[in-house]
Amino acid sequence: MNKKLKVFLFGFLAWLIPFAVSFIIFPLKESMRPLFESIMPLVLSITVIILTYYYLKKISSNFIKEGILIGIIWYVINIVIDLFLFMPESPMHMSFGDYMMDIGLTYLIIPVITIGMGYMANYGD
Repeated sequence: MNKKLKVFLFGFLAWLIPFAVSFIIFPLKESMRPLFESIMPLVLSITVIILTYYYLKKISSNFIKEGILIGIIWYVINIVIDLFLFMPESPMHMSFGDYMMDIGLTYLIIPVITIGMGYMANYGD
């Protein structure tokens, strides 16, 4: 698979999988919000770890650079897709500030994981 296509496809999957899970467990957001808020970062983390593993598995060098690159790209992909869904005039409207505090900040998990895994692939034994 083309490297650029893989980066964007995996970035989309990093958004889609947690979104699908959130859709399925959405009733918890009303009835057990702390549980919902705990599950979602866990799902995002597991998804990003798996995607990063499969991405870095095909890389032979520059693991840290690749980790930084995919972390930033996947983060941006997640924010951009969400902005279409959460901004005013959208189905799940919320202000940008509220979005960043509730969801956007959580997406920083993405580059933390990808950079960490890139570092480990580069220097880990």
